[in-house]
Amino acid sequence: LVIGGGYIGLELGFLYRKLGSQVTVVEFTEGALPGQDKDCVRVIERSLKKSGIKFITKTAAKSYEAQGAKLFVKVESAGKADTIECDQILCTVGRKPYSEGLGLENVGLKVDPRGFLAIDKQLRTAVKNIYAVGDLAGQPMLAHKGSKEGLVAAAVIAGQPEEYDVRCVPAVIFTSPEMASVGLQEEEAKKKGHEIVVGQYPFAANGRALSLLEPDGFVKVVADAKTDEVLGVHMVGPEVTELIAECTLAIEMGATTEDIARTIHAHPTLPEAVMEAAEAVHKMAVHIFQKK
Repeated sequence: LVIGGGYIGLELGFLYRKLGSQVTVVEFTEGALPGQDKDCVRVIERSLKKSGIKFITKTAAKSYEAQGAKLFVKVESAGKADTIECDQILCTVGRKPYSEGLGLENVGLKVDPRGFLAIDKQLRTAVKNIYAVGDLAGQPMLAHKGSKEGLVAAAVIAGQPEEYDVRCVPAVIFTSPEMASVGLQEEEAKKKGHEIVVGQYPFAANGRALSLLEPDGFVKVVADAKTDEVLGVHMVGPEVTELIAECTLAIEMGATTEDIARTIHAHPTLPEAVMEAAEAVHKMAVHIFQKK
């Protein structure tokens, strides 16, 4: 039984299913991967069902009892109690920065209610000669974000005029199929005042994906309708955790969808789907039918 349908719970849930275990996932919210692109999530939810993973939503795990080698987990949904029998419990609910034992209080530092330390653009804390990187330095709590911060802090300590100045941090999820995202989602972009246009291209129309027998999923590009600037890219499908790097670079450089579309991508390759999604923003993707 996996408690929590976020990225850690689903990554490990898919893994244990592929290793032969019967897997049940209990998620408190309405669906898988809360906070991620909803269209991408729907592909993952279909894959969960296809894989034979039982996915239960709007359900809270309350407690468990051990009876011999079996575990009985008490759950509650819409006020109704139930019990799920399993052999192992994998709890993947919530994460917080690790600060215990660092002696922060001894030097006058204190974490906020969420467990983070306040830092400036050079990763300095309230104590000038103490720096913080990684989870302790705030969201997103991702390894590659922490690595970048470490490089910035090291450069500052070495006397270089460095700052942590990034426009976006990519997120990768190793489910089956994979999922990756960078930049703004559609609703986020609208809330920030952008008039948006979206281009989407399915892997079912990509020759390399077909040859890999992995046609599920798509690439979605979210762009500003007035400037054509790429605001976000969200994808689900084969090797998308590799493909997201191109999109991260595009956003960091302020590229437009036309920049991506006019860049020749080798054929037959998976990155062609990124190019064609950019072309689809302007109804120019030649390998799919698009309504005007």
